[in-house]
Amino acid sequence: MKKVLVLLAEGFEEIEALTVVDVLRRANVECQTCSIKDKEVSGSHDILVLADMTLESEDLNSYDAIVLPGGMPGASNLKENIRVIELVKDYYASGKIVAAICAAPIVLAKAGIIDGKLMTSYPSFDKQLEHCIYKDELVVVDGNIITSRGPATTLPFAFKLLEKLGYEQEANDLKEGMMYNFLLNQ
Repeated sequence: MKKVLVLLAEGFEEIEALTVVDVLRRANVECQTCSIKDKEVSGSHDILVLADMTLESEDLNSYDAIVLPGGMPGASNLKENIRVIELVKDYYASGKIVAAICAAPIVLAKAGIIDGKLMTSYPSFDKQLEHCIYKDELVVVDGNIITSRGPATTLPFAFKLLEKLGYEQEANDLKEGMMYNFLLNQ
């Protein structure tokens, strides 16, 4: 079974973090939330979440993918954390999936892994993603990097993550069961 780590920083975008966790767990993928500071972390809309762990409490290199939700100041808090930057570099270098949505691709830029890569982000953060090949698409995949635009693109982002982890059938089943396909056909 694949394992996914979702990082949470004070001011994270709740939809982007918790929707990914929900979709992965529905597919029976082990998915853990990890706060960069305290186990209790507040999202950008003042929703208090109890993370499964903190950066100091677990072996964080045993996961197959790392997910960075956006939101402000959540994405900036991730970007300014040295341990987060080290994790992103380690995951990328070892070929593990690095997924970032909304403002969080700025973390990938700080980690120095976006040069020449196809990427997207929340529109106002494109200027902070120098040296990448920027795309105005819902979800962009380049090798082991997955990026997406923002809260409304969280479901396609989560489904793409499932597919990249090798859970294509589960992604298809969830698209049907969660009425995502119905939404696309309206």
